[in-house]
Amino acid sequence: MRRRAALLALVLVAPLAACASAEAGPPTLTWYINPDSGGQARIAQECSEASDGAYRLEVALLPRDAPSQREQLVRRLAAADTSIDLMSIDPPFVPEFSNADFLADVPDDVADAVTQDVAEGAVAAATFGDELVVVPFWANTQLLWYRKSVAEAAGLDMTQPVTWDQIIEAAADQDVTIAVQGTRAESLTVWVNALVESAGGHILENPDEEDPQQVTASLDSDAGRTAAQIIADLTAAGVGGAQLSNADEDINASMFEGDSAGFMVNWPFVWQRAKTGVEAGSLDQSVVDDYGWAMYPQAVEGEQARPPIGGVTLGVSAFSEHPDLAFEAAQCIVQPEKQAEYYLSDGNPPGALAAFDDPEVQEAFPMADLIRESLQQAAPRPQTPFYNEVSSSLQRTWHPPRGVSPDSSPGRADQLVTDVLQGRSLL
Repeated sequence: MRRRAALLALVLVAPLAACASAEAGPPTLTWYINPDSGGQARIAQECSEASDGAYRLEVALLPRDAPSQREQLVRRLAAADTSIDLMSIDPPFVPEFSNADFLADVPDDVADAVTQDVAEGAVAAATFGDELVVVPFWANTQLLWYRKSVAEAAGLDMTQPVTWDQIIEAAADQDVTIAVQGTRAESLTVWVNALVESAGGHILENPDEEDPQQVTASLDSDAGRTAAQIIADLTAAGVGGAQLSNADEDINASMFEGDSAGFMVNWPFVWQRAKTGVEAGSLDQSVVDDYGWAMYPQAVEGEQARPPIGGVTLGVSAFSEHPDLAFEAAQCIVQPEKQAEYYLSDGNPPGALAAFDDPEVQEAFPMADLIRESLQQAAPRPQTPFYNEVSSSLQRTWHPPRGVSPDSSPGRADQLVTDVLQGRSLL
């Protein structure tokens, strides 16, 4: 009997001792990150050390492509997985996560702190229903890249804003290409949205509507027809290149390194890619010396362009057991000096405007000031909980680019978006 009592005491005490041991150390926060070159893991370590023992921040790697990242996070969050504390979220998926109550509410003091001196485009991408629902982290935007020799021969003054009409005419006259993302993928939605926004319109009239039956598509408008006309003119001029219907960002970057390059709209990664090519001996320095960059083309002459906005936001899971610490970690991650360091190590531009002033950033990225300006003008894709349905409908009706017409494409897109959201059509 005495032995049984001793064993029972041991059984009860052992778990308590284990709990006491576990509670002796700081709580571990898990940050689900998109793949990069190791910069986010480094930031996690730095923030762990800076917390003075308040928490230990570890990273868990998500799949490489954004749709797969979304799928994994949605599956875990739908199961109320408490192992997720922080997550790197692609901006178009933010409204869906917010609408599904997957995100912890951003405290007012945190919201004030993380939007101070942050690019307007980055803040817009972190907002749903007029509320900041995630923390802006690094941001991205597209520039108009051009060959200096081509622009000079065409008589274009690239110190002034240029229009799509001007670069299409210049490319045709000089027998060079305009590299754009014409493949049936998310990059096509990015291009169409930038054209529509630059023309003063929107893909959706009421993107924050939570009832799919009430969402109103608005591509069949003057702005939508202007966007379609630009695509139609580009294809009619024959300047999109032979791979236009399959061209993504990487194909565009390769095109721009070739002999027929003239202009390109693309993300800033093309600069690091070109420099790496020179270092590897696969690209001549004279090619890179001919690279120029300017603000995204205007869709309507005299009207400010609205370039694409990309990047990553930080969401705190509604199911985290340590939301306060997770928000504390998020504020550490987005400090301007850490974003500047991340830009230098991984090539992802900061959302914090002050980070662009870092001398090393200015030296490494001579287009840094232009990227900062572009982020201020950038417009997000439709901030809707039904983004997948909207984007897929647009891709179906605006592809291939040679089939785009201002007389039919905007209306067809509106109809398909409406039919899909109201359950009359399947994608």
